[in-house]
Amino acid sequence: MVSRPVLAISVLAVALLLQYLVLRMVTARRLLAEVNARSSHEVPTPTMGGIVIWLLVTGYLLYLALVVAALSPALGVACGLVGFIGLWDDLTPLSARVRMVVQVLASLLFVWALDLDLPIFVAGLAIFAIVWFTNLFNFMDGIDGLAASQVLVFCFGVELLSGGVPGWAGEMIWVITAATLAFLVFNWPPAKIFMGDVGSAFLGILIAGLVLHLSQTGTVSLAALLILLSAFWFDATYTLCVRIATGQSFTEAHRSHLYQRLAAAKGHLWTTCAFLAFASGWILPLAWLSQRYPDWQWICLVICICPLVFLCYRYRAGARQPREGL
Repeated sequence: MVSRPVLAISVLAVALLLQYLVLRMVTARRLLAEVNARSSHEVPTPTMGGIVIWLLVTGYLLYLALVVAALSPALGVACGLVGFIGLWDDLTPLSARVRMVVQVLASLLFVWALDLDLPIFVAGLAIFAIVWFTNLFNFMDGIDGLAASQVLVFCFGVELLSGGVPGWAGEMIWVITAATLAFLVFNWPPAKIFMGDVGSAFLGILIAGLVLHLSQTGTVSLAALLILLSAFWFDATYTLCVRIATGQSFTEAHRSHLYQRLAAAKGHLWTTCAFLAFASGWILPLAWLSQRYPDWQWICLVICICPLVFLCYRYRAGARQPREGL
């Protein structure tokens, strides 16, 4: 069996080459993310760069399932479905209903394939949580480098807290890290290419599924995993709640997430670097404390989101701007 560092270096090299080729292809075909009411970029930019992450990671999932027999093929099928429907949506916009049906089906497959023997009610909650995180990750993929940076923080944090994730999940962490790092080379501010739904939806369901697997197997505590992802799920959830409470349509495109407000005020590079600094100096230490001292794990989670509560309030995340009609 190939060692994990060798595996990661190999995936990184292949991903860098494929990412370059995809950039050339989508640029030549004018497959661009246009500027709209939700976008934070100012000029049309090549998109669908996440297809490389999707193909490499899903391919390795299927290899582990069909060749090594280390997991159920249903995991690869679930991820393949979400990535495929995301790619379709990138090329020809689909209705939210179609995307939701596919995401629910894929989430059900994911929970079933993990074979965790969950009570029906808990399994239902897990499916709902996976679908929600799949969508919120897509919501949060709106500025240069941010979504890829969150993936790398999560993967590094999981490896740090677990001392090395065993089994197939550990190998997937290394493959995801390498493929995402290659994408970040091209997505770092100012981005040459965007991830697209093919990447963001796929990474959303994959990370959510890994959270379920890692927490249920006792590899990393649920509180620690939520801390590692706190900047994303809290921003998305807070913003959604404010929009609902203020009578706004939560299905409409908008730019009122905390990260979008920060990017508008400070710029993409500043916001992504600020996230990495926040993750390094606040999120990772608190995740480690929650894993090291289980009796304090939920208190650590509450402490972790306190600055996010302040920032969301300070920058009026979710609230209407004067130009939006208030």
